[in-house]
Amino acid sequence: MINLKTKNSSENILNLNNIETILFDKDGTFIDLHYFWGKMTELRVAEVLEIFNLKKNLFNKLCFYLGYDTSSGKMLSDGITALYSRPKIIEIFKNDLKNHNINTTNQQLENIFDSVNKRFYENMQEYTKPIDSAIVFIKKIRKVGIKTGIVTSDSKESTLLTLKHFRWESLFDVVIGRESSPMSKESGVPTKMALEMLKANPLKTLMIGDAPMDYISAQNAGIKYTILVATGQVNSETLKKQTVSLYNEESPRPFILENLANIEIEDCKLIS
Repeated sequence: MINLKTKNSSENILNLNNIETILFDKDGTFIDLHYFWGKMTELRVAEVLEIFNLKKNLFNKLCFYLGYDTSSGKMLSDGITALYSRPKIIEIFKNDLKNHNINTTNQQLENIFDSVNKRFYENMQEYTKPIDSAIVFIKKIRKVGIKTGIVTSDSKESTLLTLKHFRWESLFDVVIGRESSPMSKESGVPTKMALEMLKANPLKTLMIGDAPMDYISAQNAGIKYTILVATGQVNSETLKKQTVSLYNEESPRPFILENLANIEIEDCKLIS
C-alpha cells in the first residue's frame, strides 16, 4: 500500500492513504492525445472523404466535427472525442455527416475507424508520444508493488501495441479496452472488470484519467477516489466546472492536478 500526497503552497490538495491499486486511462493520461488523436482524426477524415467521394475542402470541417482543430493542432476540450466514448462519437459524427447529405451507418463508420486504426498502428512510432511525468509516476508505483490496470475507450489490441512499442508491458497487470465489454466506459462495467481481474478493493483503488468520463466510470464502479489530470484535452478549470455537478456522498469530488509530476509517494511498509 502507498500514501499519495502533494501540496500547492500551504494548501494540501491531495492526501490519499492506503492505496493498493491504481487504474489508468490511456490517452491524455500517459499518452499525448493531441498528437495521437490529431493524426488519427486526420486519417479517419481522409478515409471518409475518399470513400464518399467528397470535396477536399470539407477536410477541416469534418476534423472539427470529430473534435480536432487543424489550425491549432489541438483536440477541442468540448469536442466529442474529449467527452464521449467511441460508440457515441460515431453516432454524433453520423448525424453531422447526414447534415451534408452523406448517409451512412454506425457499422460503416466503425469499419472505417477500424481500417484506419490498423494502418495507424503499423506506423504508430510516428504518431505516439508519452507524457513523461505520468510514465515516471507509473514506474515509481510499480517499484513498490502497486497493482495497476488500464481502462480505455481505445481498443485493447491497439493499447497492447502501444505498450509493446514502448516496452511498457511490465508496467500494467490488466488492460481493458473497448472490445472487452459491450458496455461503455462511463457505465462502470469495464472498470469493474479490471477490479475483478486484479482482485482489487474499490475503496483502496484510485482511478487516474483526464476527462469527466473517467470520474463517472470510477463512480459507477464503486471507486471512491479519482485524480483528473489536465494533460489531455481539458484544462483544470474546465475539469472543475464539468465535474462539479457529479459529486455525491459515496464519491467525493475528484482531485484535479496539472500533471502527476509533484505527487509524493510513501511506501506504507517503510513507515509502518
